[in-house]
Amino acid sequence: MWQGFFQIAVTLLIVLAITPILGKYMAQVYLGQKTFLDPVMLPVERTIYALGGAHVKEDMTGWQYARAVIYNNIIGAAIVFVLLVAQGFLPLNPTGLGAPTWDTVLHTTVSFLTNTDQQHYSGESTLSYLSQLVGVGFLFFLSAATGLAVGIAFIRGLTGRPLGNFNLDLTLSITRILLPIALIGAVLLLALGLPETLAGPQIVTTLEGGTQAIARGPVAHFEAIKQLGENGGGFFGANSAHPFENPNAASNLLAIVGMICIPSAFIYTYGVVANNTKQAWLLLCMVFTIGVILIVITALGEYQGNPLVNPLLGGVQPNLEGKEVRFGWAQTALFAVVTTGTMTGAVNGMHDSLMPPGLFSTMFNMFIQIVWGGQGTGTAYLFIYLILSVFVTGLMVGRTPEFLGRKIEKWEIVLASVVLLVHPITILIPSAIALAFPDQLAGTGNPGFHGLIEVVYEYTSAAANNGSGLAGLGNTQPAPTALWWNLSCLIPLIGGRYIPIIAILLLADSMAHKQPVPETTGTLRTDTVLFTSVTAGVILILGVLTFFPVLALGPIAEAFQLAKG
Repeated sequence: MWQGFFQIAVTLLIVLAITPILGKYMAQVYLGQKTFLDPVMLPVERTIYALGGAHVKEDMTGWQYARAVIYNNIIGAAIVFVLLVAQGFLPLNPTGLGAPTWDTVLHTTVSFLTNTDQQHYSGESTLSYLSQLVGVGFLFFLSAATGLAVGIAFIRGLTGRPLGNFNLDLTLSITRILLPIALIGAVLLLALGLPETLAGPQIVTTLEGGTQAIARGPVAHFEAIKQLGENGGGFFGANSAHPFENPNAASNLLAIVGMICIPSAFIYTYGVVANNTKQAWLLLCMVFTIGVILIVITALGEYQGNPLVNPLLGGVQPNLEGKEVRFGWAQTALFAVVTTGTMTGAVNGMHDSLMPPGLFSTMFNMFIQIVWGGQGTGTAYLFIYLILSVFVTGLMVGRTPEFLGRKIEKWEIVLASVVLLVHPITILIPSAIALAFPDQLAGTGNPGFHGLIEVVYEYTSAAANNGSGLAGLGNTQPAPTALWWNLSCLIPLIGGRYIPIIAILLLADSMAHKQPVPETTGTLRTDTVLFTSVTAGVILILGVLTFFPVLALGPIAEAFQLAKG
């Protein structure tokens, strides 16, 4: 037991050590300061700007920034959609795969575009190498960089700066952050045994004398940006449980650190930009504490095993059903909480096999979206909660709500409310419709509480731009309910991504144009332990009030059912 928790502790300490270094570097990139990559990347970036014809030096308003995000993403989606439809006629298709069904292509394109990477297909038997390399790989970078660009624009607005230019921020996010780190990660993963080849499947002779085709491909670089960009979509259907994506403990460590390093560091980036690293550390500690609590809950649930199975095993035994033995209960629990907390969605074990405490933690993570949140946008969500905490606390103590010397007024609260209300709306309404027709629409493979969890988890994963899922749903062709899932998930995928982004950018623009208010003895300070604790309370209360009925009817009820026997 203690060995497992020691592994978890070491991994989290590595993340903490990386946070200020990477966070300071990202702040230098977005503030336009010199970095060690200037000699290499400046010529590349000038070429990109020249070819693109974008006026990268012109600051944008909130609406202009939002329109640039949407136009850019629509063009990227159109290119990938056409590529997937035509993959049967294109090269780098060693197994001669044809195009997936139109609804699968549409769902896949939107899913990867929104940084969700929810997969209603198995990668090695559905997409060609070209589709994986050029289509999916392109969206890996585009979606992650879009989130980072929106996040830094939001931080600029909060601190009274112009929002900046989306084209510039998008380019810098790729050339200075995602690409360099992904290249290093790819080399390390290649050294750890991940394949990187364009050769087709390897045909081998089995022990019984038959033949078996072993899928392979250009996996190493794919896996690096998949984890770093919080994409999560697997080259293989088994995702990070597949030995070619995640062969050993070292690759598993790199995967976890890759998922969490940028979201964690981005909070510190805010501290550098705002010249208030004290508040950054307080917020990081708050998020870190919530994350550790959820990890412990999940790990203990997996270590104590299934109470219905334990008597058959002669006592308490860890729950290893649905897990890879090379990772065990501890690393699977850690991976599950981190992947749902960072909105990555990659899995190194079956989430459907998690005990109820693990299902509670993973769903709760996707409900609140700030532990540690998505690329860039997760930090923005964190400050949305902070703004609401300032407003509520100010009303309680009779002080004017202010944040960073700028008043929080009606318009800011309206936009913050939109960000938070879109999430439950895009989850609960589609879930209610699907659950009303469990056979015709949902295609659930499990009755009772677990069937409810499967349905709600699917829409929660889509709305949170996470992408992980539970088995048991008929969401993959040729299941008759696959069409329903492919199309109905588009609502939370698009709504959960772009409505909050627009609201976040408008809120940032509003804050940027506010006149600073001088600090007085009556100013409510937000960089204190007390206020950070209040913010944690607001986050937990809002999460409980909004989603507690779902948690009560899902993992909590299932836990009582198992305990009762």
